[in-house]
Amino acid sequence: MHYWESIKLAFEAIRSHKLRSGLTTLGILIGVLAVIVMMSMIDGLNRMVTKQLDSIGSTTLYVQKSTWGPQDEAERLKVMRRKNLTLADAYAIRDNCPSVRRVSPNLHMMTTVKYRGQEARGIHVNGTTPDDQYIGDYEIDLGRPMSYFDVDHKRQVCLIGPTIAEKLALGQDPIGRKIIIEGKRFEVIALLKKQGVFLGNDKDSYVVIPITAYMKCISGEIREHGGFGTSVQVVVQPIDIKHVATARDEITELLRRRRRVPPSKPDDFGINSADQLMAVYRSITAGIFGLMIGVTFLSLLVGGIGIMNIMMVSVSERTREIGVRKAIGARKSDIMRQFLVEAVALSSVGGVCGMILGFILAALVSLAIKLPATVTWWSVLLGFGFSAAVGIFFGWYPAQRAAELDPIEALRYE
Repeated sequence: MHYWESIKLAFEAIRSHKLRSGLTTLGILIGVLAVIVMMSMIDGLNRMVTKQLDSIGSTTLYVQKSTWGPQDEAERLKVMRRKNLTLADAYAIRDNCPSVRRVSPNLHMMTTVKYRGQEARGIHVNGTTPDDQYIGDYEIDLGRPMSYFDVDHKRQVCLIGPTIAEKLALGQDPIGRKIIIEGKRFEVIALLKKQGVFLGNDKDSYVVIPITAYMKCISGEIREHGGFGTSVQVVVQPIDIKHVATARDEITELLRRRRRVPPSKPDDFGINSADQLMAVYRSITAGIFGLMIGVTFLSLLVGGIGIMNIMMVSVSERTREIGVRKAIGARKSDIMRQFLVEAVALSSVGGVCGMILGFILAALVSLAIKLPATVTWWSVLLGFGFSAAVGIFFGWYPAQRAAELDPIEALRYE
């Protein structure tokens, strides 16, 4: 018996028991559906996060009191008790680290911004220096950039994102208007170009002001021994990707010396990068991926048991047929191949249906939650491979049992 004939017989058996075959393949369908949907969502999410993390600079370093990543309560309290990073630390990095191109000290908060009775809540206010524009790579649509004259003279000027101009009804040209931040008036000197959303946050809903004006009007002077007070975040741009490790070493040596950290003690500050955010993100998605594997395994196990059960019933129902085939010359390998192909056909039908429904469901979920879903060729091969493997694994025993039937006893079977 040729393989093509075995496949024809397998699909004839499926067509003759449509309801039974449909229910049998349901477990396989659900398993493959879970594989396609979850892997497409995770892959799409990975692409989006990688792209957006690249937008903040793969070489950019963030010097802070703490290191990014999960912390328990004791660790958080320990970090809060550390010395604050100050504006002087930022300028020391700028002036004493040869591998550093630009340095931008930052202070930030969330607050409400007002203009003539209009309010914009949850606005991110960032106190910084002119170098932040080049490190953050944001562009000005209208007006002028911040200057070091603004910083040196603590001028109450600001650059605003398009969302704020819209919420406060500042019109198409907001330059020269004065908005209220924490009870202080700040003159708008620039409208920034639209940047979109980053990890669910609106990048156009923020205000940039000189860091010295921030300390004058909002936080007060940031001192090293400020208790639990605000610490300056120092954003550092190395010369290029080849100088990232050197810049990190230079900053570490400088800050340990400035903060008088003994050689035997660990750093009392953190130097973070986008790679660490990606590592934290991957550790989170690893749990989701593990859950996906568990759900898929259970679904395929249930589907496989269903296939084995239905194939055992099929062998029992077709005992006389097997006897006749053996009597006219069918070999054990022919009988085994016939039933094994039928089991694989059952699971493959479930796999193909699961893939089609997976494509549709992934697209619907993507539209519903505004998350990109990318169906990759390897997820399709994986889903189909799983279904075929289940058919072979769980169809082997019934096929072997059919092949081992004694032809005389099979012909006597009623």
